Amino acid sequence: MQKLMPRAHLFAVVMAILAALGVFGGPAHAADRMTVTVTGKGPDVVLIPGLASSAAVWDGAVKQLSASHRVHVVQVAGFAGAPVAGNAEGPVVEPLVEAVDAYIKANHLKSPAVIGHSMGGFAGLLLAERHPEDVGRLMIVDSLPFFSLLFSPTATVESVKPQATAMRDATIAMSAEAFASQQAMAAPRYVKSAQGQALMLAWSKASSQSVVGRAMYDLLTTDARPGLGGVKAPTTLLYPYDPAMGAPASMVEKTYADAYAALPGVTLKRVDDSRHFIMLDQPKAFAEAVEAFLK
Repeated sequence: MQKLMPRAHLFAVVMAILAALGVFGGPAHAADRMTVTVTGKGPDVVLIPGLASSAAVWDGAVKQLSASHRVHVVQVAGFAGAPVAGNAEGPVVEPLVEAVDAYIKANHLKSPAVIGHSMGGFAGLLLAERHPEDVGRLMIVDSLPFFSLLFSPTATVESVKPQATAMRDATIAMSAEAFASQQAMAAPRYVKSAQGQALMLAWSKASSQSVVGRAMYDLLTTDARPGLGGVKAPTTLLYPYDPAMGAPASMVEKTYADAYAALPGVTLKRVDDSRHFIMLDQPKAFAEAVEAFLK
């Protein structure tokens, strides 16, 4: 007698077939490290959000680009309420890079433009270094090739490991209330508007503290500078400036210029009156920068 397929297995197969046929209204592709939602038709653009961020951070860009581009929006597993899935333990950032590479190859994307914010910008940079065939052009939105430069210009991976370990472990161990309070205090440093701060806080509170802590550790202990010279994709670095940062614009520019000095032909573009979430603080300037980048 032929064995019947278990009901749960059958349901999973049917759902997979329906998804592949587009029955759910826009193609969404799942992997254990991320999900990707696709909108529009045309040249491919991949959007990668930052630490503890929702794919919704790109809503303005999706609206702007989907009329003329096929836009692939990444949602990192464990961030902003997304299931933790394959990010339940171990490294987060490098597996994300490999997941994006696998997605690009599986879907036969031909040298797409890649735009990443913060951690997403760092992931895009690693992708361009390790899989140059994946990236036609790269926009990095307020990210550094070695995040620990924020602590010290002489930081090394080994010197920051104790501090990075302590920060990771504290993030994972703190109560949900303490984590939310910490994020609320930090929000004004990252976004100027009250509405933007509320969005960032909601995404952070819905994120897995374990995934956030381990991703933060990855960022602090991974130095992408040695590979900068091998990046072939034309690269634009978008960075913010606000007088409230307490440093002159020239000093802020020097920080980014020095960090990316080994990246051939990088274009640095400053966005004034903005903090870390440029797309939320200055949506018009951000849209214009993206349009110029894709020309």
